[in-house]
Amino acid sequence: MNASFVRGVNIALVTACISGAAVFLNKFAAGSWADSSAFTTSRNLVTVMFLIGLVAALKKFGEMRRLSRNDWLNLVLLGFIGGSIPFLMFFKALTLIPASEAAFIHKSLFLWVALFSYPFLRERLTSWQIAALGLFAAGIFISGAPGSWSFGIGFWLMLGATLLWTAETVIAKIVLAKISPVLVGWGRMFFGSLFLLAYLVATGGTQNLLPASYAEAGWLAISGAVLFGYVSTWYWALKHAPATVVTSILVVGAPITASLEALLVTHRFPVKLVLPSLLMILGIALIAKRIENILSKLRSRSGEAYP
Repeated sequence: MNASFVRGVNIALVTACISGAAVFLNKFAAGSWADSSAFTTSRNLVTVMFLIGLVAALKKFGEMRRLSRNDWLNLVLLGFIGGSIPFLMFFKALTLIPASEAAFIHKSLFLWVALFSYPFLRERLTSWQIAALGLFAAGIFISGAPGSWSFGIGFWLMLGATLLWTAETVIAKIVLAKISPVLVGWGRMFFGSLFLLAYLVATGGTQNLLPASYAEAGWLAISGAVLFGYVSTWYWALKHAPATVVTSILVVGAPITASLEALLVTHRFPVKLVLPSLLMILGIALIAKRIENILSKLRSRSGEAYP
């Protein structure tokens, strides 16, 4: 199995764990702020500061100076379609539709990426990996498919945010061929934060940018650090493994969030997530080519034993 592919899969698993923890923590962090848009902007700015530190530590300022005009335009585009507009749409949708409907739509990201990866990235999936997509879809459906759909403005805002993040994933995969992951992550968050700041200025929400208490400041620092971990690992994974594989693995973040909530909040074991989690684990094994690799080794050994 290709070493770069294996590295990408392993990093994507780390990203999924961070994502699962981030969703859980952000429930408390965002809840402490009166304005979700202001919180998102402040959190992203904190993440940008962490990323600047990483850029300096990895000595990437030289690479930054060598970026072409088109490279800078691509980073601005990633900031717009990935680091700003979909965040605003996402949080607005959460106020308009049930959480189960919002989560179900957002979790469909891997299916949209799989749909657009072949025509734009020429990513081919094996029959095993296509089966994995079916397992992920089944796991998501069993874990919490909404009983009814509103199809109102909230539905379309959430779907729009998901499609924008799909486009960002496809574009980022192309951009990563020329630009290092740390600079792609920095560009997405830096320019995204500028767009979010412009939105707050236009809507008069800048007065909520600064935390009003030490508790809010603490949650802001934690949330920004977690987002930094997510962005840093996400682009490294995307550089080394196909976009469809990486986004599919992120689905495992959902049961991680539910498990943390069960252990630390409700203190009840999430029995209903056992089957979906098993399906997702099997899906990861398939899409990461683990089972194909095992079967290939077994066939090879069988051939050696019986020439």
